[in-house]
Amino acid sequence: MMGGLDKYYQIARCFRDEDLRADRQPEFTQIDIEASFIDQDYIMQTGEGMVKGLIEEFCNDKLKDFEVLDWHDAMMDYGCDKPDLRIPLKLEEISDLVKDEEFKVFAEPAKDKNSRVVALKIPGGNSLSRGQIDDYTSFVSKLGAKGLAYIKVNDKSDIENGLQSPILKFLKSETVASLVKDLDLENDDLLFFGAGKQNVVNLSMSSLIKKIGEDLSLYTEKWAPCWVVNFPMFEKNSEGNLTSLHHPFTLPNCSIDELRNAPEEAIAYAYDIVLNGYEIGGGSLRVFDAEMQSAIFDILQISKEEANIKFGFLIKALSSGCPPHGGIAFGLDRLVMLITDTNNIRDVIAFPKTQSATCLLTDAPSKVDQKQLDELKIISTHKEE
Repeated sequence: MMGGLDKYYQIARCFRDEDLRADRQPEFTQIDIEASFIDQDYIMQTGEGMVKGLIEEFCNDKLKDFEVLDWHDAMMDYGCDKPDLRIPLKLEEISDLVKDEEFKVFAEPAKDKNSRVVALKIPGGNSLSRGQIDDYTSFVSKLGAKGLAYIKVNDKSDIENGLQSPILKFLKSETVASLVKDLDLENDDLLFFGAGKQNVVNLSMSSLIKKIGEDLSLYTEKWAPCWVVNFPMFEKNSEGNLTSLHHPFTLPNCSIDELRNAPEEAIAYAYDIVLNGYEIGGGSLRVFDAEMQSAIFDILQISKEEANIKFGFLIKALSSGCPPHGGIAFGLDRLVMLITDTNNIRDVIAFPKTQSATCLLTDAPSKVDQKQLDELKIISTHKEE
């Protein structure tokens, strides 16, 4: 864009060092799109049109217009920024309702600003056996949750005897009555609860929604696309320092002064496209002003010296003049995975890597001999077993 190109796309082979999951591989293909003098709506319309065209051509299905979700609403309602909207389940925040309870499992996180207490209503969920509930408890435990409290609704009109749960004896009857009323519970409904740190509750409960949706076949439609927008510019890492939620070249939706004065409140011009619970693309408008870029580096505690060493070329180029621009990158393999109706990306990639990131075709990564290391002036710290 700095070089004067108006717009371009490329099909890029990418390598990324990340954990392996059913929808991830360390080697994958991206469709990258970038354009100058455009806004967020332009990129979203372009990306949406492309996905609609692919689904119509290869699946003979017509996608409805994409729903647009605010990131904060998505995290509150679904616990994640890639919800599967085919599943009609949402999280309900109940922290205010249980914060004065003696039941510390709920009360303590309800009073902590970095925690939350949520309820997940499963209509007709009373059909789940105790064994199935135990399996779901084990499932969320592996994701960091300390447990999975529940209430079965046998007769909503009888608060004292019509509900079934080991936790009822710890809750005030007024609180239980409020749950029944506020969550619009019906007979045969099941309530699951998540309580603890926000990140743990969000991960465990969002994963539970998708698992229950699959196990009970709760899907209401074949395709459910959406955009997730208004991401925060920054998040706090484990050490309490601010780090970029996407990357430090994302354009904030605020002035430089507003960014410096309240970085934690800054919203980014960033957007993800989600289909059936999978992120199939993501992008942003980019920083095109040197002063704004320097302000972002300051907030991330990147010194002037470090910024000059790592990004001096970028600051210099921005200072010379750069058009406003933005783009998006689509994961081609993940798109093909959805189009071919499989849930494992290994099914659609030639020579996929194993769980240990090994290539079975070439036996990569292979051992590097000492002569090659000496030639490249590299020391290996690997110890042979």
